[in-house]
Amino acid sequence: MSAITLENIHKSYGRTGPDAIGNLSMEIGASEFLCLLGPSGCGKTTTLRMIAGLEHPTDGRILVDGKPIVSVSEGIFTLPEKRNMGLVFQNYALWPHMTIRDNVAFGLTLRKMPAAERDAIIDQVMTKLGIARYAQRYPAQLSGGQQQRVALARMLALNPSVILLDEPLSNLDAKLRLEMRAELKRIHAEAGSTIVFVTHDQWEAMTLATTIAVMSEGELQQIGTPDDIYERPANRFVAEFVGSLPINVIERGEDEPGPLRAWLGRLLVHFGVDAATVASAGIRPEATRLGVLSEEEVAKRAAGQGTIVDIVPTGGSWIVELDIEESRFFAIATENPRMKAGERTHFWVEREQLHLFDREKKRIAP
Repeated sequence: MSAITLENIHKSYGRTGPDAIGNLSMEIGASEFLCLLGPSGCGKTTTLRMIAGLEHPTDGRILVDGKPIVSVSEGIFTLPEKRNMGLVFQNYALWPHMTIRDNVAFGLTLRKMPAAERDAIIDQVMTKLGIARYAQRYPAQLSGGQQQRVALARMLALNPSVILLDEPLSNLDAKLRLEMRAELKRIHAEAGSTIVFVTHDQWEAMTLATTIAVMSEGELQQIGTPDDIYERPANRFVAEFVGSLPINVIERGEDEPGPLRAWLGRLLVHFGVDAATVASAGIRPEATRLGVLSEEEVAKRAAGQGTIVDIVPTGGSWIVELDIEESRFFAIATENPRMKAGERTHFWVEREQLHLFDREKKRIAP
């Protein structure tokens, strides 16, 4: 399978406008499942389209296995059909007048592959994806999940060295999304292809990818394993973007500190942190512990105290909203907290769960 290298990629849609992509460099290893993750407009789809050859970078180079397929300075541009890459769009792009079998066969037919060989590949791929029974139907006769499988089958029939997926699951309902996530993981495990997957859904990225690249405003914020991204965010943007419930952020301002800031000050002293370097701190709701403590335990844990505003059950966990003298703070309990709105409770966090950031909003190493 193929490794992909992006070197100093710039993409601008106008001479005077800002870059859609600014100085992007990235290594995508062979057989890696990389998710480009970020909010709308961050440049992730533009990056994918440049890898596919549907967009031309303004500057920089793209290499596959060390050989340039795009180099603006050298005038190199390999046509999309020569890159041996498969692309699945968000809207599937199936031919409505063709049967499912003909849709899957489309790329192989263009390659003028012998009929017997082509039929064998089509049968194998359609059987693997569970769509062989729909061979003589048309796209309009299938559900969204089934159409998604047809789009994947059409791409996999070509046996590409690189698979490019542009938010292919965003049109599916929750149940089908879970099924297709499992399907994609199975395809990656069996085929070993290099996969680049664009999504704005953080949990999609966390559950599918071996590597996640977080982007914002055309710039790479952090690249690493899902654990790296979640447990060691490189900056405030990554910390605030990744997480099913947003991270609690406490600013250390120069004005009246208030009880939440005062608690953070005590916490920094308790953990032996140089407070002068800290501009803000983040605490994930699921890392926050709750309970009524004795005075000795409060001192031992440097715990704060707040009033419960609401408790929301979510099935396997409970979201607890705290009021700390007009500041809101959220916690997630994995066991029923057995408390009610209006009650007072203590809250605390372990040292390794405290994320600290400097004035430039960059992570401060422990």
